[in-house]
Amino acid sequence: MKPYRSFLSDGFDEPAIVAHRGDWSNAPENSIKAIGAAADLGVEIAEIDVQKSSDGVFFLMHDRTLTRVAGRDEVAEALPWTDLSAIPLRDRDGSGPTTDQMIPSLEAALDAARGRIYLDVDVKDVAHMPEVAAQIRSSGMADHVDIKIDVQSAQEAATLEDLQRAYGVMVMPKTRFREDTADDLLAILSGLDAAVVETKFDALQVIGRRVAAFRASGLAVWVNTLDDVACCELSDSRARVAPQDVWGALMAAGVSIFQTDAVAELQSYRNTLLGR
Repeated sequence: MKPYRSFLSDGFDEPAIVAHRGDWSNAPENSIKAIGAAADLGVEIAEIDVQKSSDGVFFLMHDRTLTRVAGRDEVAEALPWTDLSAIPLRDRDGSGPTTDQMIPSLEAALDAARGRIYLDVDVKDVAHMPEVAAQIRSSGMADHVDIKIDVQSAQEAATLEDLQRAYGVMVMPKTRFREDTADDLLAILSGLDAAVVETKFDALQVIGRRVAAFRASGLAVWVNTLDDVACCELSDSRARVAPQDVWGALMAAGVSIFQTDAVAELQSYRNTLLGR
């Protein structure tokens, strides 16, 4: 696998797919099997969520409690790793039966992704970012993983730079653009050693009008079409019915990376566009 940054800089004209919490349509979300399933499908990036056990082990989990994904009314971070590692996950997004997949450590996830797929690591507690970045670096995966933080100001941009400089792991800015702030924010981002920006917007035209500026700054544009967080109704549910109106419109606005729960549908649409 080429370094993550090289992949991003080479891919402006061909959309990349991010499997949200791995390919949870074929495995429990945030599981080792979900990461492998995403890689098997040819998805380029798997997004995972990371928390910290009571005794200091980083593990994969989105929710604060284990209720949805494991059927246990307990706070995940309140438990030691020996307990967490023995808890089986429910299939899919917690809506399926219990499986043989246990809650995985970040270490196991990094090993599962190695040489197969890039990882987007969503650290649920910002205070844990330095430790997570250090673990990624020590695993030898710094060139194939990103972590991400909000950047809406020069001060937050400086925090990103400090993290990136200290640990050598790519840090992705998450930025919301409005027409009245977009140019100032782009000026801040252009001064960073960033390769991609996770983008929210109040109107698609706000980023569409600035395609050249994003590219001149070396920034690939990442958008989430997840139903719960999609901007301007550009959602997975709508894309399943009318992909050109959602993914097509976003591509026309310069978006080249899509985080989605509709992995198979986006793959099919991409294959059609590319004549595969």
